[in-house]
Order: sequence, then structure tokens, then C-alpha cells
Amino acid sequence: MDPRSLITNIDARTIIAERDLSHVKVAIVDIDGIMRGKYMSRDKFLGALERGFGFSDVVFGWDCQDQLYDNGHFTGWHTGYPDAVARIVPESCRALPFEDPGLLFLCEFSSRGAHLCPRTLLRRVIERARALGFEAAVGFEYEVFFFRETPASVRAKHYRDLTPMSPGWFGYSTLRNSVESDFYRELIRMCAAMDIGIEGLHEEAGPGVIEAALAHDHALAAADRAAIFKTFVKVLAQRKGMMATFMAKWSQEWPGQSGHIHLSLTSNGKTVFHDPAQQHGISRTLRHFIGGQQRLMPELLAMVAPTVNSYSRLVPGHWAPVNPTWGVENRTCALRVISGSAAAQRVEYRVAAADANPYLALAAALASGLHGIETGMEPGPLVEGNAYDRELDERATLPRTLFDAAQLFKQSAVARDWFGPQFVEHFAATREWEEREFRRHVTDWELARYFEII
Repeated sequence: MDPRSLITNIDARTIIAERDLSHVKVAIVDIDGIMRGKYMSRDKFLGALERGFGFSDVVFGWDCQDQLYDNGHFTGWHTGYPDAVARIVPESCRALPFEDPGLLFLCEFSSRGAHLCPRTLLRRVIERARALGFEAAVGFEYEVFFFRETPASVRAKHYRDLTPMSPGWFGYSTLRNSVESDFYRELIRMCAAMDIGIEGLHEEAGPGVIEAALAHDHALAAADRAAIFKTFVKVLAQRKGMMATFMAKWSQEWPGQSGHIHLSLTSNGKTVFHDPAQQHGISRTLRHFIGGQQRLMPELLAMVAPTVNSYSRLVPGHWAPVNPTWGVENRTCALRVISGSAAAQRVEYRVAAADANPYLALAAALASGLHGIETGMEPGPLVEGNAYDRELDERATLPRTLFDAAQLFKQSAVARDWFGPQFVEHFAATREWEEREFRRHVTDWELARYFEII
């Protein structure tokens, strides 16, 4: 049985029996987009298919370094970090190419943790879109830097003087992808085995950086693909004696890493973004969708730029937007309309970086556009030329730090409406914690600047 043909719990039982598996890998994606999982025995897995299973809610109580929040309310020492019920998602089943005939199943929280679970949150946004009569098609694309390093070597070097997979600026290089073709081909094979369609794969500008355009799909499946891709690219790299990073910006010397999201909407199977009678084919629905994304980008930015490092990427002249601008085929803008045929017309949400949780970034991009449709929001002026040169009203700028983004998010009535007040309060608290952890540390820049002279 093909793992990607699963739909029901019965299908899951069938494939486990066919493969005679003693254990199955299950995983949940946490607030930071990290896949947290374990091996589950066959009998326990089969029982969990029907009634769910307990997964420690500490995944909502700690950060990406497993340090416990001191500002959380959902869970903590005051609750004793109990289990929350998670459900197995049969249709998420993937083959594990490095553990053949092993299988991976994604899960999501279904009881008291559901209002904080990123996958469940995105599903709620999708259901609301359907209530409005829309289906979303989505494609993610990621830039990833690869290094000839190991988890031990990067720590021994204190993350300095790392050796990239290949040196120099070689964007779209046929030389590089031919020399490194063994790795490229293995990456393609792994993605094919895990049903992560790769529509494009090329060398980007910078040492050892590759961009992968993932095949588009309906919204939830696309986010699943993105989450699995981010995890298993790292797995493949480390199995090859290398490391991959999805940091928004790992070095001031090189451009940041994007995690752009391509979105389109259909209704009754027909596109609602394309109107050949309008300029650039931009329909009224697409115009309002862009208007919502543009207007709400500042207050939802914390979901899209969720780390302190995210804001190092959002600087002029480095292929990342600094303001919520929009344009047609304009890569200096935060929102790029890709015009063409009815099938191709879409908007690229370019403010998103590789470090974002794909479920949350997509939820923000989709909900803001749908809110624009609901309320008839009109976008600002279309930008032609260099968006970095544009002087905008202060209210139209993006937050410059994670703390500022968290404050806007916490105050957002739209975020509370679409994502729920419990999620907003919890997520804002986790971002405040993240920024506070950063402020506790002394950086190399501070030492070099102040140690002697001040």
C-alpha cells in the first residue's frame, strides 16, 4: 500500500500490518516549527488511532532550546506539565527513506492543547475560508545554507569560521549543481520518497545555499510538506556529514534566507484571483486579498518573523522587504503579484523567512487576505521600481524588533478573531520570552565595539 494513499484509520491499520512494523514514528510540530516526536509501539499506535494518545504539554511550555518559559499560563510548574490528547493524522503518512520500511505520521493536539496547536490553528483558518466559499492552493519555497560541518564541529568553533558546502556567489550555477549533483540528486530522491514534490531546485546567491520550490497543494497538505521538508533536509545533511540551517540570516556577509509563500484562491473549482478585463488580470477579490495582507502585515508579523534573528533579514537591499508594499512582478516588495493565466495568477508573500513555522506563517498570510476580502480592504498604491526607496507613512512600516512585533500582535483584534485570544496571549508571551532571552546575552558585536574604547 502506498503511504500517500492513506485516508482513514483503517488504511493506517492496513499499511502497518503490510509492513509488519513493530514501531511507528509519530511527530507533532510545536510553536517554533520544531518537529517533536517519538517511536510508538505497534499496539499503542493502533489503539491511539481510535482514541488518541497523551503527549506532554511541555512542548507548549518551553522554547526551542527546551528552556522553560516563566511567563506562560497554559502549562508550567503550576500545572505539573500534564499530558494533552493528540490525534494521529492518517493522511499525513510518509515513508521514511532512511528507515525502510518505517513510517512517519504527523499528529495534532485535539483537546485542551488544540487552541495552541499550529496545525490545528491552520486547519481552523482553512475551515473558515471554506465557510466563505474559498479553497486555498499554496506553494512554499525555501532557501537553505549547507555547511561541511557537524553538530559537534559547529559548537567547537562557536559557530564561527564555518566551511560552506561550496564557496562564493554562484546563483543559478550549473557548475555548482553539477559538481554537487550527487547531493542534489539524493535530496530530490528523498523528497520524492516522502511526497515532497520539488518543482525547482537551484543554487542561490551565497556560499552553499540552495533554493527549493515545493510543489503546490491545498493549504494544509502544503504546510505539512513544508514542515517535513525543513526537518528531513537537516536529517539528510547530517547523515552526509554536513549541516543545514534555516536561520533567517546566519551571517551579515550574505543575504538572508527566505521562506516565501505562494497563494491562490478558488471558488467552486474556478480561480477568483484572475480577471482578464482588469489591469494585470487582478480581480476585485485579489485586490481585497492584497489589501488585507498589506494592512495586517505589521500586526501579524510575529507569526511570520518569529525569532530575534528574523529582523536581521528585514533590511534594505538584501532581497527582503522592509515595509508592507505590493507590486506586480516586483521582488523588492513584501507582496508580489505574479500575473499571467487564470491558473498561474497568485500572490507571493515575500516577507516570510525560512525560520518561520510553516503552519503559523501560512495562517497569518491566509487569514489576513481573507479578512481583506470580508471587509473589502483596498491596497495602497502599487509600487513600481525600487520599494526600498519609498517613504511610507509610519503606520505602514513593519516592526523592527521581535518585541515590537509581539506587542502589535497582542493588541490585534483581527488576530484574536481569527486565531483566538488564548493563542494570541500564549504566542505573544513566547515571543516576549524569546526577546528577553536575547537581551540577557552579550554579543560579539558589543564586545568588539565597547570593551576597550568605552
